[in-house]
Amino acid sequence: MLRLALSTIVVDDYDAAIAWFVGMLGFVLSEDTPLPPDKRWVVVTPPGGGAGLLLARAATPAQAAAVGYQSGGRVSFFLHTDAFDRDHRVMTARGVVFVDGPRAEVYGQVAVFVDICGNRWDLVEAA
Repeated sequence: MLRLALSTIVVDDYDAAIAWFVGMLGFVLSEDTPLPPDKRWVVVTPPGGGAGLLLARAATPAQAAAVGYQSGGRVSFFLHTDAFDRDHRVMTARGVVFVDGPRAEVYGQVAVFVDICGNRWDLVEAA
């Protein structure tokens, strides 16, 4: 059986990214392992399970240029919920910046937010 386990987000700073994903989205810090000489293996996961995010600190100028622009300005990630209004309200109260929506689409209710790096996400409750 195949399953998607991790997706990488290139970040400026490990600790700031951990604080944002845990504090703003309620993700769980699943792993934070030092890798010599100055890297870390940092994984955060949604509280309901599913694929995790590997938070990788930019180590080259090309990687630094990709921070916040990993998919060319398109929505990169899709966070599904079974209670859109509740989660939208909680995330807004925590300071998550929504840049579009909420709106009804054929596939469900959606609002677009940006993460600490500027990557675009959809918060989606399927129809």
